[in-house]
Amino acid sequence: MEIITGILLCIGTFFVIVASIGVVRMPDLYTRMHASTKANTMGLTALLAAVAVGIPDITVTSRVLGTMLFILLTAPVATHLLGKSMHASGYKMWRREK
Repeated sequence: MEIITGILLCIGTFFVIVASIGVVRMPDLYTRMHASTKANTMGLTALLAAVAVGIPDITVTSRVLGTMLFILLTAPVATHLLGKSMHASGYKMWRREK
């Protein structure tokens, strides 16, 4: 179980770092939102799974599953609504200059 926990922690940390780099490197709001939502959702899911595997108690596991479900349902919806409101307000997408 310690090996699985360690692997999940490494995977989660990798996704969170990738999300952080994506937020800094991406050129506009839409791509930054995509990078942060996808990678952070996967990273947080892996980190919470590591907690559930590392502490095999039913109360911890049920709370972790509830938190994972909440994050998986709300993060993409919130990002979609933010992007939709930015589009409605006239925020232009980044276009590469040739």
